This record gives sequence, C-alpha cells and structure tokens, in this order.
Amino acid sequence: MRKVTLAATQMACTDVVSENVERGEKLIRSAAEKGANVILLQELFEGYYFCQDELPEFYARALPAKDHPTIEHFRGVAKELGVVLPISFYEEAGNARFNSIAIIDADGKNLGIYRKTHIPHGSGYQEKYYFSPGDTGFKVWDTSFGRVGVGICWDQWFPETARSMAVMGAEMLFFPTAIGSELLDPAWDSSAHWQRVQQGHAGANLMPLVASNRVGTEPGRNGTEMTFFGSSFIADFTGEKITEANRTEETVLTGTFDLDDLAEKRAYWGIFRDRRPELYDPIISLDGQSTGFRRS
Repeated sequence: MRKVTLAATQMACTDVVSENVERGEKLIRSAAEKGANVILLQELFEGYYFCQDELPEFYARALPAKDHPTIEHFRGVAKELGVVLPISFYEEAGNARFNSIAIIDADGKNLGIYRKTHIPHGSGYQEKYYFSPGDTGFKVWDTSFGRVGVGICWDQWFPETARSMAVMGAEMLFFPTAIGSELLDPAWDSSAHWQRVQQGHAGANLMPLVASNRVGTEPGRNGTEMTFFGSSFIADFTGEKITEANRTEETVLTGTFDLDDLAEKRAYWGIFRDRRPELYDPIISLDGQSTGFRRS
C-alpha cells in the first residue's frame, strides 16, 4: 500500500512577484497541514497572466532556471515541509524563452524541468509571442511520493500529453493552468468543457489528475481584462471529480489515493496491455495521412 495525498490550489495574483510567492507559500503550507504530499500551484503564478498583450517589455520577466529566485525559495519550502512541488516559471535559456515547470522533490532537490509543448495563440492567450515550443518532450519524475507527470495548461487539451506520460510510467497527472474569459466572446464559458477534457484523461489512463487554475480579474495594457474561472479540481482514476473549488475563492483541495491499488486496477483493466501503437501513425502527422515516420 502506497498512500499519497495530492493537493490542488488556486489563488488570485497581483503583479508583484514577492506577494504571489508569499500567497503561494501560504497555500502550500495549508495543504501540507492537511497532509498533502504533492502540491500544485497554478501556471505562471508569479504575476499577472501577461499574455493578454504583446509587449516586448514582458520578455524581461523571463529568468534562467539556474539560481532562479522563486525556484530556490520553494526548494527550501519543499525541504522544510517534506513535500513535492511542481513550480511554474517563465524561463530564459540563451536567446529562447519557455513556459516551464521545475519539479522540486521532498528533499528540496530540483529533479529537472519540463517546457510546455503546446503553445496557444488567440485573443487574450497570445503565448506564441512570449514562448518557444518546448523542446524537452513529455517527461515523468520519480519523486519521494511516486512517479509524477506534469503538463502545462494548453497541454491539457491534447490527449497525447496525458497518454504519453502514462505510457512513460506516470502514476498521477498534474496540470497547472491559467484559463478564463474569452476576449472575443465574453459569454463563452469553457469551464465545464475544460474540466471534462481532463476528467477524460484521468479515466482513460486510470490515474488521478490534479488541475490548478487561477481566480480573479486581471487588467491588460490595452483596455482589456480577463476573469479567470478557478474551478480547480481533483479527479480519481475513473475521471470522477472527488473535490472541486468554486470560481472565485482562494482554495486548497486534497485527495488521497493508494498508488499500489491503482496500479492493480490499470493492469486488470487492460488499457495499456491492449494498445496498438503500430497502428497509430495518423496521429503523428498533421493531416492524418503523410508522415515520414511510417513503419513498414
């Protein structure tokens, strides 16, 4: 029996890094008091979601992963509390910039970095202006509390993300997020759709999933504003939401799972036994037809 308690958090951000780091730490400490072992903060929690606008000045927000002050701060928190922390940050690497996450183990060690694979670009979510597509490939991490797979926001809309991490041996999935109102259609509310897609990942891969989103209304620089809908949640191995936050309040959610029991369920259900990867060539091409990787 390997019991693990997972935590989702959500909070509103200011545009002051130190304030957001303090808020994030408060939520982590609250989750640890509830017994959480792996605790997820939301995407790019150090400040406002700056991708509403395309402004060169925001490039300066990116910092190298090495000696990154926020990562170093949370390494200390992780070691003190004995918890695993995926920490989202805007990474500068040479002349490239990435939307990245560092995986901090319970001893404070940085296990490495994942760079967001799928980069969206649309009104209010103009991420291609700031981020290069991630070059790490999907990754999983052997932590003190089990094997963790982490994708970032837009990654969560692609079943290939979750399945790739699952076949690499992930035992639990995490998705830090920043999603809310659509500037082109303020009446369009994607919150339920957002949840259901990820619930499907949990159910299809028979493993728990944690999603952390932000709340609050944040101003853009050109008269726009975005309201983030929260609704963070934890789903079990069937995809059922076992706990869910509301749309407006700072929240800590927890859920406890037996990883050995879930491993037995995955084996019994046969999902991974019955996969036919030799027939999946269409999904490695853009048009479902042509691919340079087709097997003979």
